[in-house]
Amino acid sequence: MDRLQRSLRVTFIGLGVNVVLTAAKLTAGLAGHSHALVADAIESLVDVFSSVIVWRGVVIAAAPADEEHPYGHGKAEPIAAAVVSGIILVVAAWIVVHAARGIAQPHPAPAPFTLLVLLGVVLVKEGLYRFAWRESNQAESSALKADAWHHRSDAITSVAAAAGISVALVGGKPFAAADDVAAIIAAGVITWNGWRLLLSALNDLMDTSPRREMVERLVRLGESVAGVVRIEKCRARKSGNQYYVDLHVEVDPQMTVERSHSIAHEVKKRLQLEFPAIRDVLVHIEPSRR
Repeated sequence: MDRLQRSLRVTFIGLGVNVVLTAAKLTAGLAGHSHALVADAIESLVDVFSSVIVWRGVVIAAAPADEEHPYGHGKAEPIAAAVVSGIILVVAAWIVVHAARGIAQPHPAPAPFTLLVLLGVVLVKEGLYRFAWRESNQAESSALKADAWHHRSDAITSVAAAAGISVALVGGKPFAAADDVAAIIAAGVITWNGWRLLLSALNDLMDTSPRREMVERLVRLGESVAGVVRIEKCRARKSGNQYYVDLHVEVDPQMTVERSHSIAHEVKKRLQLEFPAIRDVLVHIEPSRR
């Protein structure tokens, strides 16, 4: 299964599950007088729109390079991830506002059956998170990672809602707002994860260098090619799940252009063989001063 098929499978499975869960939670929340469950349903509804955004981001990112986008469309994935992360933060803020109103305005305690609904939701969403997270690592997709954490955030709000409803049921009327307090606590966790994912997406958009270990390995590989005196400079950036590398390679200043050109091709070949995710390597030949 190629990367695009893997990504689309994860996205469409999540989309279908979220549609079903949204309907179930909203119905149970309204019938069972649970503000936390209604807020949870709204969060699942946002998950549906997030999955659509990820779907389009993944499809656009898979499009080949063209005249207007010679480096491909890989940036579509971190853009989608940034949008989804922003939605997560907005949803967290909405949950806080909604829950605060529930605390200020007394309401009946939630119905016991809402706990059973939430238990099912937690099991489904946690399983969906683990599936999506594993697939996102395989595909090296920031958009799928953001979507996976959206599933985890839904599971977190459901756990918090279940805890709040349990307190409200055990404590009676004086604790009727416990599910609202739980929703606010869950919103704090969601905010943290949303912010973390947003920073990761922004780093990709800002062409942040890959981890230092990878850059050092690229340098060692380049210097292992016969005829290379040393790698004077190595820069790399990520676009989607692919990398673009720029190298300044020092060679013997008396070397012919043809020979140095051959060395440049060998360096590029060796790097791409070791790192299949490298889309292109630009080699700049310089005379060695040693």
